[in-house]
Amino acid sequence: MTAELIQFTDEKIRVLVNLEQQYEVWIEAERAIATLPYNLKWKTVSEKDYLYQVLDRTGNAKSLGPRSTENETKFDAYHSRKTELSRRRDETRARLVDTCRLYRALRLPLIPSEAAEILREADRRALLGTHLLVVGTNAVPAYFVEAGGRIVNAPSETNDFDLAWMANEQEERDNPVWAMLKSVDRTYTVNTERPFQARNSKAYEVELLVAPSKVGTMGKRDQPKPVPLDEQEWLLRGRFVSHVVVGRDGSPARIVAPDPRWFALQKLWMSRQEKRNSLKRPKDAKQGEALLTVIRDWMPQFKMDDAFEEELPDELRPLFEEWKQEYGAASMPRSLPW
Repeated sequence: MTAELIQFTDEKIRVLVNLEQQYEVWIEAERAIATLPYNLKWKTVSEKDYLYQVLDRTGNAKSLGPRSTENETKFDAYHSRKTELSRRRDETRARLVDTCRLYRALRLPLIPSEAAEILREADRRALLGTHLLVVGTNAVPAYFVEAGGRIVNAPSETNDFDLAWMANEQEERDNPVWAMLKSVDRTYTVNTERPFQARNSKAYEVELLVAPSKVGTMGKRDQPKPVPLDEQEWLLRGRFVSHVVVGRDGSPARIVAPDPRWFALQKLWMSRQEKRNSLKRPKDAKQGEALLTVIRDWMPQFKMDDAFEEELPDELRPLFEEWKQEYGAASMPRSLPW
């Protein structure tokens, strides 16, 4: 079976490259602004000027002391830095908006607007790729970009969003995931019947998953509360894929997804599990088979050689062997990209 891949045109590839570059400049400025105090301002109290650090948009503030040479320098440096970062962010954002419009016009792969907003906020908070990994169907567009084309028969969008906690070190903050979700949409609440899931007022669902080896690094009060799943360990292996895509609302977002080989094999494994929703199992099988075939024919950077096979756990080895027997004979793409 030859991989069914509709290659991106040169124009589409150019837009993808520009999107990635512009997003990087924009998100770096956003992160830098986020590290600054909310605001610094002077306030006169009993005819004396005091420098105050504004803590939030509601006006809560703390005094940094009376006017002095040191505080004047601090005030000027803060506003100069914030002005420069804001200028850089706004200039790049204008170019980014135009590129996102081109992206949509060229019918490049889209993700739900809600997912894009969550990913963007996670990236702004430096959680994406260090603490959180996209592990569900919304990861598939990143594999499209990695392969250089749209993968036929690989569903790439769903009405819920699966994230996995993946931090290597103990999280000092109590609730980084919940704080991130609530900053995106204040209506998110935890589903009391499924505490690993949060839903907003529009019934958009976000599920948090975790491998047993990562449970201990989560914040003590963080939400949602994931149930440790052994199969999540597989998605931590190999080399992650990172690409910028666009939401249906025209906004950019970065996807950091598992190594496509392990993602595909985990999907095949899930398609055989009776505990899995019967309506999702056919989709899992399609995604796994199509992605493995595209990896074979279009992603030589992800080798499926003897060394890779030796890494496979007993649960996945028979599935890989079965795929090889049915589809795995070496073949070349229908049309070469050069």
